[in-house]
Amino acid sequence: MTPVIQMIDISKTFPGVQALDGISFDILPGEVHVLVGENGAGKSTLMKILSGVYSPTSGRIICNGHEYSSLTTQMSYEEGIAVVYQELSVINELSIMENLFVGRLPTVKKLGISVVNYKLMEAKAREVFAQVGIRHEPDTLVGDLAIPDKQLCEIAKALISGARVLVLDEPTTSLTEAEVERLHKLIRELTSRGCSVVYISHKMQEIKKIADRITVLKDGKHVGTYPAGEVTLDEIIKLMVGREIKGTYFAGESAQELCRHPVIFEVRDISRSDGRCRDVSFQLHEGEILGMAGLVGAGRTETMEAIFGAVPKSAGQVFLRGKELHIQNPYSAIRQGIGMLTENRREQGFARNFSCKQNISLVPYIKESTAGGLGGLLDNRKEQAWAQEQVDRLSVKCTSPEQMTADLSGGNQQKVILGKWLAAESEVLIFDEPTKGIDVGSKSEIYMLMRNLAKQGKGVIMVSSEQTELLSVCDRIAVFHMGELKAILDGKTATEEEIVKISTGE
Repeated sequence: MTPVIQMIDISKTFPGVQALDGISFDILPGEVHVLVGENGAGKSTLMKILSGVYSPTSGRIICNGHEYSSLTTQMSYEEGIAVVYQELSVINELSIMENLFVGRLPTVKKLGISVVNYKLMEAKAREVFAQVGIRHEPDTLVGDLAIPDKQLCEIAKALISGARVLVLDEPTTSLTEAEVERLHKLIRELTSRGCSVVYISHKMQEIKKIADRITVLKDGKHVGTYPAGEVTLDEIIKLMVGREIKGTYFAGESAQELCRHPVIFEVRDISRSDGRCRDVSFQLHEGEILGMAGLVGAGRTETMEAIFGAVPKSAGQVFLRGKELHIQNPYSAIRQGIGMLTENRREQGFARNFSCKQNISLVPYIKESTAGGLGGLLDNRKEQAWAQEQVDRLSVKCTSPEQMTADLSGGNQQKVILGKWLAAESEVLIFDEPTKGIDVGSKSEIYMLMRNLAKQGKGVIMVSSEQTELLSVCDRIAVFHMGELKAILDGKTATEEEIVKISTGE
């Protein structure tokens, strides 16, 4: 079978970094070709070369029989290539329909003047909505959507362009299990019609479900390409990271024993005026990791936002080591020892125009500042010390702490975000989807780091949409449904089925 795309001996060099080193990669008609590798392995860089965002330092690209030394974004679009990136690029101020047609508005002649054909836009939008499962009106503002719906909008935008090769970079990071199943069904429908899909994912379990072939990259090099039925998940992981990955990260004690430890952090009857969390109470004990499970919008993140002061609480109390905290906003939460790694890394996690050093220094500076944050001076030596300690501690892959955080891979950006909270020595750390878009090796590192923080006496709370992650890491799991905390389960004895039943109200 002749490939629709061939990337031959592709190399890409950035200042001081060899991102890709002689990689060859091809895509067959109607296949799902899964691309895996650790963060920084070169997956996204390779796809950005295919989409015309980057030009390769060397190599050739053959698209539908046409050979190129490099592509532009327009050339890639004309060859029928569409990419849905891990970091969403929707425009919040526009409607869903307008987002789908950005840069290619259909027009119609009226009285000799070209005007936007909104009727055609709406008809096509509704057609693709039905395909991907968007349950909103076309004129709904994207800014009013939850992250999973924004992700579906990105996929719809690619489909509406008539793409013949669809690249999905971490498409399921914010989707529920039902939405993942719907996406996989859609992918199979597309491939049955001859569309080819390149699927980048760190969720190892879904790789085997969806893949026809699997290509593994490591440190910018091509490790191998394998038929999905001829390689096991353990073999893929070994090829990616070069080592065995631990399966569980529990404390040495049972949940019952941990509950006899001193209470580090307590929440009593937290509510929000919008009703997204109601009368939520729980305790966090020394040495434990407390998980938060539930469907998107069930109250997990909403409760954490109220605790952290990102959204005002209408009622309730928060205690740290027996002392009541009075948190009005994130600034006061930080000052009182609470840290929160937000789910939306790109918009809320770090300053894009800051270096790693500056991003890591942000929270320590807030803790040291005076006069409500107005007083305090920058100290370059402190910044350098804070940043270098966290870069070393978290094994951040960067040329130096001076490198721009926005230039790092998604997993390394997440490590920088974590680094700023560790540098500030926060007493309680709320991890909201901490491994979203993170490779299996980096996930293991973050799990071990969370466990070590708990052992050191820090309070650790983990919000996650992945039941398997919660069941392998958390000592207890609080399950939410429609704004209420319905049950707290023992992490070692709970099952996925039990969590799903409670979180869906069964």
